[in-house]
Amino acid sequence: MTERLPSPQLLLRVNALRDRALAADSLNALAFSMANDAYGLLQYHQALVLACHGEQPELLCVSGLAKPAEDSPYLVWLKRAARWLQQQLDGNEPQWLARSEVTPPADISDGWAEWWPAGVWCVPLVGRDGQRLGLLLFLLDAPPAAPLTEVLTGLWKTWGYCWQSLTGQRRRGGWQRGRRKALAVLVVVLLVLLIPVRQTVLAPAEIVSREAQIISSPIDGVIRQMQVRPNQPVEQGALLFTLDETTLRNRAEVLSKGVAVADAELLAASQRAFDNPQSKGELTLLSGRAQQSRAELAAVQAQLARTQVHAPKAGIAVYSDPNDWLGKPVTTGERILLVADPAQPAMRIQLAVADAIALDPGAEVTLFLTAYPLQPLHGSVLETSYQAHPSDEGVSSYRLLASIEGDPALARLGLHGTAKLYGKRVLLGYYLLRRPLAAVRAWTGW
Repeated sequence: MTERLPSPQLLLRVNALRDRALAADSLNALAFSMANDAYGLLQYHQALVLACHGEQPELLCVSGLAKPAEDSPYLVWLKRAARWLQQQLDGNEPQWLARSEVTPPADISDGWAEWWPAGVWCVPLVGRDGQRLGLLLFLLDAPPAAPLTEVLTGLWKTWGYCWQSLTGQRRRGGWQRGRRKALAVLVVVLLVLLIPVRQTVLAPAEIVSREAQIISSPIDGVIRQMQVRPNQPVEQGALLFTLDETTLRNRAEVLSKGVAVADAELLAASQRAFDNPQSKGELTLLSGRAQQSRAELAAVQAQLARTQVHAPKAGIAVYSDPNDWLGKPVTTGERILLVADPAQPAMRIQLAVADAIALDPGAEVTLFLTAYPLQPLHGSVLETSYQAHPSDEGVSSYRLLASIEGDPALARLGLHGTAKLYGKRVLLGYYLLRRPLAAVRAWTGW
């Protein structure tokens, strides 16, 4: 005996209902189609579409009504009845509830007898994850035939699929998964920010000598000639530069003539003192004038000797350009050049106040020279300045002196580069947010 197949007309009607569901552009349009278009299949008294939001279902559509009045007695009773019906359903399979087979509360039973027929066919609509999305109620006098319920099973799944797509359940689920991933990433980031790292800072640096002596002008004068070139090695006692001697030599000649006159006057007064008592009283005055003239001459001669400046020790002459000094007036104590020992190089670092970190003597330093970027020099901090002073670029900076360890063959005096200073270990979050927090605090005063 062969199984009886559904009629082609029934299958066409079901396919038409599926097409209308797939064409719905909103949940209200889908609910209207479910409540009204299935009448040709079930011949129900009324169809109700409810959305499941917790324990209290929400009425979306009533067959035959465009928009039901929310304050009508029927809808007020329907809210209680829908909540009771939802509690009677076991699982997500369609279920027939006859009034004669259930015992609802008195208020629900009275309303059922007044507004509903003998039974109600409850069809839960579920999503792909098994969650109940809505409830479809068909008010019938008798339960539908078994062959019809089997054909309509696919229609219920189609309606549930469209419901879930229109309400964005998948998107919300994806958002939930995305939020969990975001929280996981946030936790990982927070853990990474708690990793202890070595605090570092970059600052411009220059190679200088730890043993450098400043050569300044010994007297007021004008530089006549620079005897050494910049970065020229010099020996101890070598002539560095000379000052113009014209004025001093003229003064020396005048004073030497004055000394001769004073000596002649003193000699004449001494000879007259044998027979002139008055000349004896002039001897003391003339003797003092002669000594004064000699003292002035000796002072000028000493200044003449200081017009030639010699190197106090061996080293390298460090200054900019000889043409900057030729014919330039200088004062006593004005710096002219440096005599530096190239065998004892060091790093002079200018650390900006905005980049300053806690550095103790002995902190590690790595210098990347501009001329040799792939061959860094290593050392440690020797001393730091107490106060900040403007650097050559006009930036308020602390001046640090650091040693150079190992072979200083590349540490030629005058080379510039970037120094990397290593401080104490701090959290990575503090390392990254130190300057932004300082800027916010400076701006807000908090």
